[in-house]
Parts: sequence; C-alpha cells; structure tokens
Amino acid sequence: MKLYAAALDFHPVAQEFGVTRGFEPQIHEEAARVTDRYSDSREDLLDLPLVTIDPVGSRDLDQAVLIEQRGSGFRVHYAIADVVAFIEPGSELEKISLERGQTIYLPDSPARLHPEELSEDAASLLEGQERPAVVWSIDLDSLGEVEGAQVRRALVKSRARLDYEQAQKDMEAGRLHASISLLPQVGRLRQESALRRQAVNLSIPSQRVVKVPNDDAGEHYEIVIEPRHPIMDYNSEISLLTGMVAGDMMVNAGHGILRTLAPATQESEATFRSEAHALGFDIPSEQPIGEFLQSVDPNTPKGMAIQREAQKLLRGSGYASVQNGSSEVHSGVGGYYAHVTAPLRRLVDRFATEHCLAIANGTEVPEWVTHVEETVLDTMKYSSVLASQVDNACLDLTEATVLKFWEGQNFDAVVIASEPEKNSSRLFVLSPPVLAKCLGAPALGTNQEVTLVEADLTKREVLFAWPAD
Repeated sequence: MKLYAAALDFHPVAQEFGVTRGFEPQIHEEAARVTDRYSDSREDLLDLPLVTIDPVGSRDLDQAVLIEQRGSGFRVHYAIADVVAFIEPGSELEKISLERGQTIYLPDSPARLHPEELSEDAASLLEGQERPAVVWSIDLDSLGEVEGAQVRRALVKSRARLDYEQAQKDMEAGRLHASISLLPQVGRLRQESALRRQAVNLSIPSQRVVKVPNDDAGEHYEIVIEPRHPIMDYNSEISLLTGMVAGDMMVNAGHGILRTLAPATQESEATFRSEAHALGFDIPSEQPIGEFLQSVDPNTPKGMAIQREAQKLLRGSGYASVQNGSSEVHSGVGGYYAHVTAPLRRLVDRFATEHCLAIANGTEVPEWVTHVEETVLDTMKYSSVLASQVDNACLDLTEATVLKFWEGQNFDAVVIASEPEKNSSRLFVLSPPVLAKCLGAPALGTNQEVTLVEADLTKREVLFAWPAD
C-alpha cells in the first residue's frame, strides 16, 4: 500500500511549536560577507584526498573522510566543517544560533541553524572547494581500537561528493572510492569494539515525510521508509569514533561538554525483551541487548519495529559540562562521548570542538566559549526536545492524512504491548509500517487483522480496533 497525501501544510505545526523558518535580510547579508577568522593559522592539508558521504542532494556537508592503512592498523582522517571560523563572538549570527540550537527539519522546508550562505556554501565541505576545517587524525590498531589522535585547524578540499545509495552499490560491486575502500573493514572492527564495550547502537531505517513532484497530480507527500544500508552504519562508526576520542580527551583534561545517556533500567530492558518476543525475536537472557540488535535486519518491517522500540532503552540523553573531575558516560556508545562532528546543524559541536582544540594546543579555552557555555547547554536541551516534537508531529499528521481514506479497512498487525486493565494495546501494523494505539487488549505477540476506526487530522492520531469476539 502506497502512503501519500496530495496536499499537506506543515506551517501550522511550525506555528504550534514556535519554529521560525528563514532569517531576516541582515542575517543573510552578514553571512554572505564573513570570512575565515583563522586563515593565517591553518595547516595545509589540501593534499588529503577526502570525500563526503551524505544523502542524495545534500549541500550542508559537515564531514569528509579518508582512511589509510598504517602497518597492521589504520589512520582515519576526519575533516569537520569549521563553522566557528565564520561566526564572530557577539555577532548576530552567533546570537541567532544560540537561540535556535539546531536545525529543525520539516518536510516542506527546514528551520536552519545557519543561513544557507554558510550551511550550504562557505562553510560546507563541497566537492572541489578549498574549505576551512577542523581535522581529526585518529590511529587505530588492527582491532580498530584507538592508539593515538590529533586535532587541528586546517585547509582541506573534498575530492568527491558521494551519496549512500551509490556508495552501497559500489561497495557491493567491489569498487568503492579509494579514499573509503577501507571503510567497511574499519566500520566492522568498530562494531566489534562496540560489542566489547556493551554499547547499544541502533540501526533504524529513516521513516520520513518527503515532498515528491508529480506531473499528473502535482506535488504530494509520501511517507518513505529509507533502507538502512550497511555503508551508513560504517560511516556512522567514524563519527562515533571521533566523538569518543573527543569525550576521552575532555574528561582527561577536566573540561569540556559531553553528550550523556544513563544506562537502561532493569524495568525498561525487561519490557524491551517482552516486546521483542511479541515480534518473534527470542533474546537469550545472557545475551547483551547491543549484540542482539546488531543481528537484526533493520530493513524488514519487524526489524524496523524492534529497532524503534529499542529507543526506549536510550531515553534521558542530555549534555553536561565536565567539571571538578565529574563526568558522565554515554551508555549508547559504552564510554565518554561528545558531539563534535555536525556543527552545520547543531550548536554544541562547535563549542565542544573548541575545548578539544585548546587541549590539543595546550592553551586556555577561549573566553567567548566559557562565557556562553551554560546558554549552549540550555539551548541544546530545549531544541532537542523541540526537534523530536516537530518530527513526530509531522509524521503523525501525515499518517493521519494518508490513512483517512482507509477508515473502516482492515490491516495486518502484531500486538507489542497490552494493557487489559485499560482495554487497550499498542500495535505494529505491518503494511504500511505504523506504530499505533488499538482498542482491545489481546495477548502480546497476537498477529491478526485490525480495523482502522479513526484517523483524526486535528489530533494527528490514528486508532485501530481489535475485532470483537
């Protein structure tokens, strides 16, 4: 069944949550005239054949990668867009980013953290363009464990703009770009390292609302389930690796900003194992959840459902300053971790990176960083909640809109949570893949047709009903 809606207006969602899209003319003008503040102190790394790997059509390119053999180990070069270079402390560009915190993605148009002049041009690591960057060079041993690392400001040039779809095909055909030919090997080694750390890494296909041009019916919106290709997970491992190196660096130095996540509770893990069983997965009691999740194919309907349910194990994430020897781990990665790899769309990355650069250079953290650090933490907390709320609201609105036509129709579903005392349950509808509420409380794991009784556009909710006996 194809899910689509001929017309959807996401402006009311933006209004409801107070999301501002676009910038005042003076912000665009400021972004268009700024230049690299550190141009005189950059290392020349233009000879590194870095490449970017992103979704098709992306222009806000935060990262470029190169992996080299180093004896029996590897050297990972990871260039990150140096957004700080274009944002003067106290400027209007800084003020508005301190207010927004991160890019909020709505299907029709995003509410960007930075104007397009920066995020899609001057600061973006576009192919063939010399760009200021913060470059991490991380040495790994033959098992993919960290042996050493350095970070510095540099000038770089990306050799190619790759996308996940083509990179996956190239990997399967054995013709990956030379700069990332070792990415699958290093990615798998880092996944094995994650198992040793008992990390809980999720591999969730992206369920997104996308605008699709149609010559016959005009523009319409579809709910798209994008496959989770292995190349995506391998590439994510490089970002996770860099964030862990940054986290360790800051904890050892006694200052910085960490991304934190408390361990899953016994209750939440028991609930997850029960839901997994309902979906047909039996997890041995002695098997770590992270090891189980790595064995699940996320591109199947039930595999996607269990990966999404595993998100409940990773609730309570946040940001925290490293102070007075106090630091918190991120249970999802099994160690200390920091956000330093996506400064074009996330505020905290550029401030955490400044801590790392100061540590690497043996200098004090700039006053303009410490002066606004509490504001950065507050804004990230607020904007992270906002981003999740907006994303869910857009998806819920689209699901209700496209399912409205199917009220009264039956759908195949599996019960993943049941509350007899409330005569209600949670379902995973197999096609289209939707998690939804249901009237009736059959046993966990029951697989049967249910009826769509209501798709409420105002509440952005869908409700199914279990057949009466």
